[in-house]
Amino acid sequence: MANTYTRIYLHLVFSPIGRENVIPIKHKEELQKYTTGIIQNRKHKLLAINYMPDHVHIFIGYEPSQALPDLLRDIKANASKFINDKRWLPGKFQWQEGYGAFSYSHSQINEVIQYINSQEEHHRKATFKNEYLKLLEKFDVEYDPKYLFEWI
Repeated sequence: MANTYTRIYLHLVFSPIGRENVIPIKHKEELQKYTTGIIQNRKHKLLAINYMPDHVHIFIGYEPSQALPDLLRDIKANASKFINDKRWLPGKFQWQEGYGAFSYSHSQINEVIQYINSQEEHHRKATFKNEYLKLLEKFDVEYDPKYLFEWI
């Protein structure tokens, strides 16, 4: 749309069903490249991505012409199909319902990128559950624990 200008930065976080450690780290780079294509094909700008065994962090410059739930649906559906088509896991790979989406200002871009890129180091000290709960608290997000995630 002419004369519409936006600059929106979103940090997206989601997890496999059951929050299990099933995302294949040996295929991490290939999966991240594939996911990057999904994001870029929908006109968003990927700033950082990091697949961990039990969750994923994605930081984007968000293009509001696509609804956020539609973007997450597209990422999850295509990434799970990609994993299943590659037969990287026994059985069927699925994502849990829902996601976290947190907004940041332009001045925080480098900090968020560094945080996402250092996930391996971060998770030597903190679990994904603790990390996710801290994000919800930091952003003052109200939640019902029974709908948060299926913690194993």
